[in-house]
Amino acid sequence: MLHYGISTPLFNVTSACSTCPPDPDRAPTPKAPAENAAEAHWPAVAALALGVFGLVTAEFLPASLLTAMAADLRVTEGAAGQTVTATALVGAIAAPSMPLLTRRFDRRAVMLVLTVVLVVSNVLAVTADSLAGLLFARVLLGVALGGFWSMAGALALRLVPERLFARAMSLILTGVSVATVCAAPVGAWMGELWGWRSAFVAAGVVSVITLVAQLFTLPALPSRDNPDLRVLGELLTRPGVRVALLAVLLVISGHFAGFTYIRPLMENVTHLSVGAVSAILLGYGIGGFFGNLAGGYIAERSERRAIVLGGALIAALAASLVLAGGSAVVTAVAVVLWGFAFGAFPVGFQTWIVRVAPDHAEGAGGLLVAAFQIAIASGAIGGGLLVDRIGALGGPVFALAAMTLGTLLTLRHGPRRRST
Repeated sequence: MLHYGISTPLFNVTSACSTCPPDPDRAPTPKAPAENAAEAHWPAVAALALGVFGLVTAEFLPASLLTAMAADLRVTEGAAGQTVTATALVGAIAAPSMPLLTRRFDRRAVMLVLTVVLVVSNVLAVTADSLAGLLFARVLLGVALGGFWSMAGALALRLVPERLFARAMSLILTGVSVATVCAAPVGAWMGELWGWRSAFVAAGVVSVITLVAQLFTLPALPSRDNPDLRVLGELLTRPGVRVALLAVLLVISGHFAGFTYIRPLMENVTHLSVGAVSAILLGYGIGGFFGNLAGGYIAERSERRAIVLGGALIAALAASLVLAGGSAVVTAVAVVLWGFAFGAFPVGFQTWIVRVAPDHAEGAGGLLVAAFQIAIASGAIGGGLLVDRIGALGGPVFALAAMTLGTLLTLRHGPRRRST
């Protein structure tokens, strides 16, 4: 998921350097859309933020429940990890295709249907009695997740005057930060008290509240855009776009290979109690919250630097887990700092992709979401194969290799801001 960052600096990118020479990878900046309403629809924006919280919470839950899910469904932990893969792969397809398939429908109706799909996904997860049933529930989650993220920015632009767009997106993406802090530790805590299904019950309650909030707050939003495949094809011909997407595939797959299987590592290698695991995952979430802030501050000045610093730190942390994962202190510090480092990626990559394609920001955003989801799936698959083959340290091994390659690629070919 694009899962995942404070976005305020993103929307100042194209105006940061009015006297700079032209960037060959950067298309002309389009004119801002006209304001359609004198008043901002802040309750509707808040409802979208609640939707983000529900989606990201449901997406992140398996990482904190993997051991219990695998035992209950009588599968390996690597196989249970493919519940992350299913969501990611479907989300990768849904992100660029949903605006195309629904281009004639009112966006309010589309968002309500996607939220209903989220509700159904959580219900099916609670009642699943096999891995196949749980995978189907996660497929539905991927549809809702990819569809929502592909249109969130465009909807925010229609719900508030253009001058308030950055503020609206920041509010929407607070749902990501709150979910990052809450999902993993609360999921682990609820799973220990009442079983792993109880966490999905809670996620289902949130999704129902979201549906009600959207019913009462979202205004009619008739379809205005007419996206097509030619725009996506043209974007893929731009070198800056291609490099950004490749960097996403490497860096994000490395992160999720490590994050998805972090609980088996803490239980089977570090031998921590469930209480300790929950506390460390809470630290991971808090680290991610502050990492979002720090990442946004750095990316406002250089998205390349934000990604490189975050990637280099995670590569070092993965190496520490491979070498000293048996130490409770090393593992706790590494996991918390890992959450902090990841905070640089969402805003860094968002800034990068908009900077090289400001004239087709929605299409470029769909490609970025698709790349994120493919990377999540790749990390879950690759990490799962290594975990089943060499044990719980397989996740950090995959993360170390992929993160190193992605960081070096960004360091060499990432965007460089020209000074005035």
